[in-house]
Amino acid sequence: MLVKTYGSAVYGIEATTITIEVNISGGTKYYIVGLPDNAVKESLRRIESALSSSGFRMPRQKIVVNLAPADIRKEGSSYDLAIAVAILASSKQTEASLLSELVILGELSLDGSIQPIKGALPIALQAARDGFKGILLPLANAREAAVVPGLQVYGIQHIKEAVDFISNKQPLDRVTVDTKADFLNNINDYEVDFADVQGQENIKRALEIAAAGGHNAVLIGPPGSGKTMLAKRLPTILPPLSLEESLETTKIHSVAGKLGIAESLMTTRPFRAPHHTISDVALVGGGHQPQPGEISLAHNGVLFLDELPEFKRTVLEVLRQPLESRNMAISRARFSVNYPASFILIAAMNPCPCGFYNHPQKDCLCNPGMVQKYVSKISGPLLDRIDLHVEVTPVDFTQLTATRPAEKSAAIRDRVAAAREWQAERFKTLPNVHCNAQMTPRQVRETCHISTAGQALLKAAMERLGLSARAYDRILKVSRTIADMERSTDIQTAHLAEAIQFRSLDRRGWAE
Repeated sequence: MLVKTYGSAVYGIEATTITIEVNISGGTKYYIVGLPDNAVKESLRRIESALSSSGFRMPRQKIVVNLAPADIRKEGSSYDLAIAVAILASSKQTEASLLSELVILGELSLDGSIQPIKGALPIALQAARDGFKGILLPLANAREAAVVPGLQVYGIQHIKEAVDFISNKQPLDRVTVDTKADFLNNINDYEVDFADVQGQENIKRALEIAAAGGHNAVLIGPPGSGKTMLAKRLPTILPPLSLEESLETTKIHSVAGKLGIAESLMTTRPFRAPHHTISDVALVGGGHQPQPGEISLAHNGVLFLDELPEFKRTVLEVLRQPLESRNMAISRARFSVNYPASFILIAAMNPCPCGFYNHPQKDCLCNPGMVQKYVSKISGPLLDRIDLHVEVTPVDFTQLTATRPAEKSAAIRDRVAAAREWQAERFKTLPNVHCNAQMTPRQVRETCHISTAGQALLKAAMERLGLSARAYDRILKVSRTIADMERSTDIQTAHLAEAIQFRSLDRRGWAE
């Protein structure tokens, strides 16, 4: 008897519905066809044990399982439950009437219990688009899938629950999530706050500018000066995630299996801080079974690279393309996937190997030339994509013990959100530009008009400080953001002057 059930395969952050056809006929062998990987091929052994443990029988006949479309490679263990249910229906151990209305997913344990899967949210979205009435999946993934409106979501913990539900013997409670309420109740729920940071007002100002314009920044300073502490608090001053951004971010984390069991939506901006020993594939994504990398997990949030010169050169260089395109295209001989990668890059580094170059109190122990060699580990093309070079100095004892409360993240976030709204209005006709950092050179020329006095200041700065040509556009973008923060339609000389000071690593003689 031929029976069809439906599963789903995830490629990139999108899903494709898979039709699982099972036919039982005379014979003795089991076959799975349709480009299955080893995990799918092994499923019949898991299914046989799970059925036996749950009081069902595995037919001792020829079983052919076809996964269609046959030209798409099927990977992972999420097809176990759908294949098992199809085998039971084909051998008339359960009803088949509801199978056409459901997408069924889940990995089977040998005792029949259901294990969580990856990618439940994009799968549920695709099921709704394809007109399925409901989705049957592990209880651990149910809240994630229940975010999708109009789709009946049922969470199960054992194969017997699935069989009883399909046979109309035992109903299941539908899992529901009030998406808007869940989103609004947890938005901006961060554990850290800028109020925890004493002093460092100039660094807070630089990070506020970075947040307001979406600019990348590098923090340069001695160990213990607060670089990491400040970087960790940057997401708290970014504008709140919109519901659309939250869904897109949640899809990426769902595919990577990084979403918590109790979570339905990500409500705070991600902050990813990979160790400097990370490989280039782990950073950008890919692998034999393609997975999003750290830059995609940081989508709509912050990617923090601590000890920047300690990262391998090849790892840093792969950042150049996604920093410009805000998208990561992974192409292999047999597949091509795209992961979004729109993030703010914040890097931190010591100014030299010993860490105390330019320290106000401690002497640098590095030999001549070592400072320049250390900084030169970061290539010019990568520095070209970093708008703000911020020098961080240690906090003195008076500031560290001050009792005056520091400004909270919420107050800074309000100013950042107001500046972003100003930019959104300016770029409303441009689909791929949402903040000043995303402007192309042509848009910089059209948007960043400066006066004659400003031109003279910028020319003098570039000549006197030895600023490189690549710094020109960056200075204009940052000065445009500073003007937006002050609700100024024109870029004033004061805005340019503040932007110029954030090009430390471009100055001639900085590390000599």
